[in-house]
Amino acid sequence: MKQLRQQHRSRSEIIASILATANGNRIRQTEILYKTYLSHTLLKDYLLFLIENDLIEYTTGDRSFKTTEKGMRFLRMYSQMNDLMIIKQHQVAPFST
Repeated sequence: MKQLRQQHRSRSEIIASILATANGNRIRQTEILYKTYLSHTLLKDYLLFLIENDLIEYTTGDRSFKTTEKGMRFLRMYSQMNDLMIIKQHQVAPFST
């Protein structure tokens, strides 16, 4: 049986994953934690960064997170960059040996 190799995610990949999870939802930290496969410590650091940069908002009353409009713009741009990278990968001819 072939094992999948664990790959490290980039900072922008992790940010996009958190924002996509909280996209249009009021979602609690535990659910973000499970859906993004991050440690509690790492998630807290990222959430603080996202709140400070107005990419995600925290609602104290129900202790939940929601992606802001600025966060939605980030997700759209991130998706467009990924689309460009995929197109570029298909256009590049493989190296000959």
